[in-house]
Amino acid sequence: MFLPWVGLFEQIRLADVFIHYDDVRLPQGRSFMSRVQLKSANGVSWLTVPIDHTKSGKLLNEVVMLKPEEWRDKHLRTIRHAYAKRPYFNLMFELVEKIYSQPTDHLAEFNINATQQIAQWLGLLPQFIRSSAMDVEGVSTERLVALCEGVSCDVYVTGHGALNYLNHQQFEDKGISVQYMDYRKVPYEQGQIEFTPYVSILDAIANCGAGTRDLLCSEAVYWRDFNVS
Repeated sequence: MFLPWVGLFEQIRLADVFIHYDDVRLPQGRSFMSRVQLKSANGVSWLTVPIDHTKSGKLLNEVVMLKPEEWRDKHLRTIRHAYAKRPYFNLMFELVEKIYSQPTDHLAEFNINATQQIAQWLGLLPQFIRSSAMDVEGVSTERLVALCEGVSCDVYVTGHGALNYLNHQQFEDKGISVQYMDYRKVPYEQGQIEFTPYVSILDAIANCGAGTRDLLCSEAVYWRDFNVS
């Protein structure tokens, strides 16, 4: 995910091992892998990474960003404009400048680096692994189970989107418990507009500073007990 929301870092908080699933197909159309929402006094807006489709392959780690030297400066100006008046803007922007200074034109590399830098800033230090480095075959649930076996895990924590495709029995046949995030979506001050949790964690850092760590309090629930409502 591109500059992810708080919920992803809540997953990282619960993880001993976090696998970046970087060798899957980039979804067709708009995706949180290449865009994220920001919030300003004018409401919610999108921050989007343009993709160079002429140079990109089909897998996420083969996706090339279009002219990074052009959109990076625009992104920094957009982030500054959205958050310059928030109480911890300088703290957040220092982290952002560090993230945007990485010399890569590959989307997965940018996203992985950004996620790990933010996680480190939050004091979250699981073992990070890339699926592309694990030499694990298979598709869909079969491959996810194999990835879990590859790191000897007995609990797999995932987000709500997996409800649409996971075969839970395949995990249980291998002694792996599937748990879904039970997101609390803790409100915090975002200015004089209605709160939304579905924005980049940069929003929380600009508004809460070190207190962002206190927002990471969601737990995970065994799939049979999970109520999506």
